[in-house]
Amino acid sequence: MILLYGAVLIAGIANAIQPGQTTQLAKSLGEPFTAGLISMFVGTLGMFTIGLISGHLTVPSAQQASQAPWWAWIGGLVGVGLLIAQLFVAQRVGAAPFLAILVTAGVVTSIALDHFGLVGFEVHAAGPMRLVGGGLMIAGVMLVALS
Repeated sequence: MILLYGAVLIAGIANAIQPGQTTQLAKSLGEPFTAGLISMFVGTLGMFTIGLISGHLTVPSAQQASQAPWWAWIGGLVGVGLLIAQLFVAQRVGAAPFLAILVTAGVVTSIALDHFGLVGFEVHAAGPMRLVGGGLMIAGVMLVALS
């Protein structure tokens, strides 16, 4: 389990760094959407390469594809929304408020997703500790974003 938490820690660090990388590319190229497209292409190429190397890249069968709920197919669009926010918002509000709001919104949303078992997550009740934790994160965002 400690290795899994370590992987999430690294992903969190990457999540803080990526908006700066993407907006710097946009500044250098002079066009945010071009930079966003390049970022998504490099990410796609990375996933393709890792999938090939690991041997876990397959083409789904028609039956497998038809079993996925409709909303499972639009996860990439959610990623596009995040990328657009990075390109047009992160530099204006700053790295700390951007990531504080991003992570806190994710945690609060995740509490609801877990509680109701939405989008494929198993039910984990939103008990008092989770609710207090979400509230403390909201208070933390206010301290970071309003200072």
